[in-house]
Amino acid sequence: MKVIAVATQKGGVGKTSTTVNLGASLALAGARVLVVDLDPQAQAGTALGVNLSDGEQLARSLGWVLQGRLQGMPLDLATAWYDRSELLSEWEDAGTLHLLASEESTMTSAQDLIHRKGYHATPIVRRMLLEVADLFDFVVIDTPPAVSSLSATALAAADYVVTVCVPEYPALKGAAATRGTVAYVKDRTGGECDPQYLGAVLNRSNPPSKWKAQEVNIRNGMLDADLQPFMTDIRIDNRISDSFAYGVPAAVRFASHAPGKLYGQLMTQILERIQQPAQKWETPEPIELEDSVE
Repeated sequence: MKVIAVATQKGGVGKTSTTVNLGASLALAGARVLVVDLDPQAQAGTALGVNLSDGEQLARSLGWVLQGRLQGMPLDLATAWYDRSELLSEWEDAGTLHLLASEESTMTSAQDLIHRKGYHATPIVRRMLLEVADLFDFVVIDTPPAVSSLSATALAAADYVVTVCVPEYPALKGAAATRGTVAYVKDRTGGECDPQYLGAVLNRSNPPSKWKAQEVNIRNGMLDADLQPFMTDIRIDNRISDSFAYGVPAAVRFASHAPGKLYGQLMTQILERIQQPAQKWETPEPIELEDSVE
């Protein structure tokens, strides 16, 4: 089982879209995938057609399970996750797709508990996932956009970290901050957790014919900040955001169109980097500003 966290310290850049579409692409390729929603905003659940409300559903929230584990109650992960493999029913060779869903109140309470217990509680999600390692090939974690005990927990749970940027300067800063944070996880967990930074996805990009100075500067800035951008970026496409309303990832709804193809290419590049030393990673070349459209 390989655990990939999608993280950034800047909200609104498409972190959740990247998470669910990467997870869906892996499942379409035949993998057994678990999407973990560690963000109290619970958008990954919405993107996969699960919205938790009161009563019994709250008892299946990841926040509830975390609270129980932190207080000595060995709640079973398998009773909490949702099987969303039905979304892949049109593909004979697809794998499986499961979700550990979030809910704001229970996840916020779990965050407070983790904070109070300190760094000893930071690896809790990693320990929980190791219990089900035989059931999944990949786990993809959606993380909170802010620096918090939950975001630290997400990074600690990961074997690999992917960050997300958009062609805006604050997003570049947020991605760079996340890149730096990954390096400290090993020390802060006493060596128990040691995630590897894999690279940055440029989201909501424009085709080269529509590049402006800012987008060129961001692309070059990602290289200058050693963010190791992937060769494939995800273009602006309303079909990606519109898919949230249907509870089906764009990589599934539009598997044969641009969204599905781009996420599939991104998935392939992520898997290649997992298998290769960093020295062999392929990244885009710097861009001359005068070659872009002003």
